[in-house]
Amino acid sequence: MEIDIGIKQSDREQIAEGLSRLLADSYTLYLKTHNFHWNVTGPMFQTLHLMFEEHYTELAEAVDVIAERIRSIGFPAPGTYKEFAELSSIKEEPGVPKAEDMIRRSVEGHEAVVRTARSLFPAAEEARDEATADLLTQRIQLHEKTAWMLRSLLE
Repeated sequence: MEIDIGIKQSDREQIAEGLSRLLADSYTLYLKTHNFHWNVTGPMFQTLHLMFEEHYTELAEAVDVIAERIRSIGFPAPGTYKEFAELSSIKEEPGVPKAEDMIRRSVEGHEAVVRTARSLFPAAEEARDEATADLLTQRIQLHEKTAWMLRSLLE
């Protein structure tokens, strides 16, 4: 059945491609954050262990929202490690970095998600896709705030 939601097929396709990149970045950051939660050590252990858990829990919910938005505009959501690796601007984290490096790499990951979300905004606005624009606004606000809070730990 054809989709008739007031957004052209070509616009929905462009938005779905951008959301797929956002999904891949978010999932990659989720994995990285979960890894940091499991493997953090040192004097900041308790603080970071709990903080990383909050972050990966929020990201787990976010990937579902993003994937469902892709589906709601008529496209399949990527869902494999291979697809995520090809689409993501965030690279996997080899080894176990020191706690302070985990914080820095987390900041970099959150900022990467912001950049990806922001890059999709013009297409959503041009297509008058308010639902996607709202999702992007929420993701940008959350990731900017999270990056700020993590950077504060380094001062």
